[in-house]
Amino acid sequence: MDMQVAAKSNSRKRRKEDTGSNGTTDDDAIPVKILRPTLSMPAPFANENGVTGDKPYKRVTFEEAKIGTPLDRPVRVYADGIFDLFHSGHARALMQAKSLFPNTYLIVGVCNDDLTHQFKGFTVMNEAERYDAVRHCRYVDELVQNAPWSLSPEFLEMHRIDFVAHDDIPYSSAGSEDVYQHIKDAGMFAPTQRTEGISTSDIITRIVRDYDLYVRRNLQRGYTAKELNVSFINEKKYNLQERVDKVKQKVKDVEEKSKEFVQKVEEKSIDLIQKWEEKSREFIGNFLEMFGPDGALKHILKEGKGRVLQAITPKQSPSSSPTRERSPSPSFRWPFSKTSPPSSPKPDLDATGYDTSDDDTE
Repeated sequence: MDMQVAAKSNSRKRRKEDTGSNGTTDDDAIPVKILRPTLSMPAPFANENGVTGDKPYKRVTFEEAKIGTPLDRPVRVYADGIFDLFHSGHARALMQAKSLFPNTYLIVGVCNDDLTHQFKGFTVMNEAERYDAVRHCRYVDELVQNAPWSLSPEFLEMHRIDFVAHDDIPYSSAGSEDVYQHIKDAGMFAPTQRTEGISTSDIITRIVRDYDLYVRRNLQRGYTAKELNVSFINEKKYNLQERVDKVKQKVKDVEEKSKEFVQKVEEKSIDLIQKWEEKSREFIGNFLEMFGPDGALKHILKEGKGRVLQAITPKQSPSSSPTRERSPSPSFRWPFSKTSPPSSPKPDLDATGYDTSDDDTE
């Protein structure tokens, strides 16, 4: 185990001894990515930072830069631009420039207003705003103010630039078909990729296309027509349009609410219909169970009819039972007399049925 540790320490010593002036070794080494500490302040300006001239300026080759340079000798990469309305496309380009080599020191040059207006056109942000926007990008290590439109050898040597990063599309300007052609010929050009779908021109096109919308937006936010360079008539027109849009929005909200109400009513009506169908089926089933051909009512009536017939029909005595003699009805007797009371005499009647008993007494 101790032998292995000693062998590893010896190999490390040999690597340090064999290291060249630019940090290269004789053997092919795997590049080690230098982690950048967390930034707490914006990138400094070039005139504030300053480049010490203690050592002579000697560029590193592309192969040496890819392998990795010592910590005290980072690869100095330069990227320039206008950076108007700083957006994600700009940030991605600077990120690619920063990630070109394991140990990269990114210097960004920003052209001033006079040079930009002369060769490219009017900008939305002034030079101070553009400087400040780029300084606060996390990939920038140093910023060059008043950057030149075309890079001269004197400028490259003054800032000790090893490579220039830009997209590979020819940039025709200032009477040249490609202002980076001499950089490409010198082997100092490091290409990056453009971000499709986002650019300063695209953002300005969106604003111009929806000009009325943004004017109305700023008027609502408290900007005056004078600040927006809007005439009195256009101001009244935009205010009228804003009111019309508010009315349309209210109508739209009412329509949406009415649709929601109708939808709720439909859902409730469907629910009520389903409940009514269930109750109707239950009612019909109960009705048939009670009044149907084989319902409970028929059995109740049949049973009641049988009981009524049984109640009104006399029971017949069985033939084998003995007969009882009826006792004569008792005759009336006078009290304290053993004989029956004398019967009244029957009157004599003539042939006509007239009573003649009174005539004889006379």
